[in-house]
Amino acid sequence: MGLPQEHRLKRRKDFQKVYKQGGRYTSPHLIIRTLFESCSENSLNSQPTCFGISVSQKVSKKAVIRNRIKRLIRQAIRELLPQISNGWKVVIVIRPGSVECKYDRFLRELKQLLIKAEIINGHQREYIL
Repeated sequence: MGLPQEHRLKRRKDFQKVYKQGGRYTSPHLIIRTLFESCSENSLNSQPTCFGISVSQKVSKKAVIRNRIKRLIRQAIRELLPQISNGWKVVIVIRPGSVECKYDRFLRELKQLLIKAEIINGHQREYIL
């Protein structure tokens, strides 16, 4: 079971925008790149937070292993989704050496990074109206 459609970051243009303009937060096994997209309409935070996952061949040459890691990360995102603020674009990059990492470790690191980036626990960016 994947992420809900509205929470997926799919287009190359979106990934590049997050990489160029977004912030970077690191942990031993994960790197997240974040970009807050403010809405130009009256309804603030109407866009759901979108996630993209990147697992390079440096992590593992085997696609089976890379796909397993992506499934674990998607499951962690689904578990944290109710706590996540709207309006963000997040790219999660898996670092080499994460092959032996278990689900609990991914969940803990992802949650810590999202808290550090102020995407979780009710932290939201201030708006200038």
